[in-house]
Amino acid sequence: MTATAGLNNASRVGSIPLSPALGAEITGVDLRHPLDEDAMRAVKQIWNDGLVILLRGQDIGEDDQVRFAQYFGPLNQSKKQRAHHNAANPAVMWISNIRENGKLVGALPDGEMNFHTDQSHQETPCSGTMLHALEVPSVGGNTLFANCYTAYETLPDDIKAKPEGKLATHGYDYDNASTQRGTVLREGVPHATHPVVRTHPETGRKSLYVNRLMTLRIEGMDPAESEDLLNDLFDHSERPEFVYEHVWKPHDLLLWDNRCTLHARTDFSAAERRLMRRVTILGERPF
Repeated sequence: MTATAGLNNASRVGSIPLSPALGAEITGVDLRHPLDEDAMRAVKQIWNDGLVILLRGQDIGEDDQVRFAQYFGPLNQSKKQRAHHNAANPAVMWISNIRENGKLVGALPDGEMNFHTDQSHQETPCSGTMLHALEVPSVGGNTLFANCYTAYETLPDDIKAKPEGKLATHGYDYDNASTQRGTVLREGVPHATHPVVRTHPETGRKSLYVNRLMTLRIEGMDPAESEDLLNDLFDHSERPEFVYEHVWKPHDLLLWDNRCTLHARTDFSAAERRLMRRVTILGERPF
């Protein structure tokens, strides 16, 4: 056996743009095998440049997915025992509408979901989310990704100065899995305050860091003024030219950067099965 047999090396790693807005498909990588240091460096660079990376045809188990995710940093481990987490591996979470014995096997089961960035309601949100498709509906259940670098950089002059230096409060009732903005948060639901414009710790670029699902208000502003500005920022961030829509196929694996993207889900038939395996990578407090 050669030194590179069963190992992904940098000479095999390639990429293809997914859209003019953002995203890159990585080629030449088989996640059933480890990556060498040069290959991982190449993959990370593609991720930093593309914000979302796709690896197609990855017929892998959860150990393979966890190993790949760990190249990007320590993984988030569930502190609560929930039905949609894997008891044997608390880093693994299931997103699914499948029911067994009348009970859901995963979280966020049905319908469309507003644009958001994962865990913005926490003090230290995850840096990345990795989703592996096991079963997908024939139509719908697509994931849309928006480029928040571009959203910030293209803000009209009369709006761009308004969010600078401002903080916004984010909240989310995860246990009740709301998928639309406007749900009244119960007492004790996690919430956190972060800059409206954040800086990426690796690229140094600025991006908008508010989202339609979880951002509740901008601190220090009149409530009506805050709501008006947030709606302007939401609408601008979600402009079609900033968005890539991913139509899932079985064994697709996607990793997106929650520090500079938003994502949303399109509706799909509740009569069709959807099963995704999710792993998240620990992040840092936004600044």
